[in-house]
Amino acid sequence: MKKTGNLFSEWLDTLSEYFAHRKGLLPLLGTLLVIVNLFLEIVFPGTFFTNTDILLHLGVIVAVFGLVLARAL
Repeated sequence: MKKTGNLFSEWLDTLSEYFAHRKGLLPLLGTLLVIVNLFLEIVFPGTFFTNTDILLHLGVIVAVFGLVLARAL
């Protein structure tokens, strides 16, 4: 890997190389977050995570971002 001196650039290069070989990891992680949200909704109703559906929203965002990133890489 080429050293550019910019920490963010190096981190972005490393991250893109990592996800280039694991294209389905982020959509799988997003799907897992949605399923965990459903499980929490059934088992523990009325908690912070179920009232705000934060895992559901985060899971959808991660899955869509993963699909777009996989298409670009």
